[in-house]
Amino acid sequence: MTTTEGLAVPEPQEAARSEGLLVPPGHGRVVQTPAQRVTFKVTGTHSRMASTFEVEVPPGFDVGAHVHTRSEELFYVLEGELDVLAFEPRVRTPDNWQKWESSSGSRVVRATPGTVIVVPPGCPHAFANPTDESAKMFFQASPPPDHERYFEELLEILGSGGPPDHQAIEDLRRRYDIEQLTPLRHGEQAGPPQR
Repeated sequence: MTTTEGLAVPEPQEAARSEGLLVPPGHGRVVQTPAQRVTFKVTGTHSRMASTFEVEVPPGFDVGAHVHTRSEELFYVLEGELDVLAFEPRVRTPDNWQKWESSSGSRVVRATPGTVIVVPPGCPHAFANPTDESAKMFFQASPPPDHERYFEELLEILGSGGPPDHQAIEDLRRRYDIEQLTPLRHGEQAGPPQR
């Protein structure tokens, strides 16, 4: 067993045989961009099923509607409020997913603590924080380690200094099974809060 950041972490071979993984509050590897803060809680090193993250979503952040052909995701709102979408709209308009509606009448929902959102492969989905307070969610992506690598490589692109390389980000998304349907926005770009 090894220790990381004051945390006992079983070696992968050990973990598979005899021990689980315990990650106390406040622990885990943090990846931070200007748009959000992601704490890696469980990675592909310790799970064959899913990568697990704690995600802090600042006011004004909008991940934009997107879809994965292979990945399945689960979101659980821990703190704050988020507008969320998890359905195929009648029409995929390229601007504001918050006005989308499904053929069965589903619309964007204001998710509060305790809300769970499950997103199967092929289902358009999005979340945004339209409030003045940060939100926090538990996020699980399967199979691992695609989302881990995506977050790590996105941080490298955004940390290179200067304005973001939009072509590099688009190429990164394509490589990690992310088809962006509406723009990602954060901070001032996101516009005024909507209810």
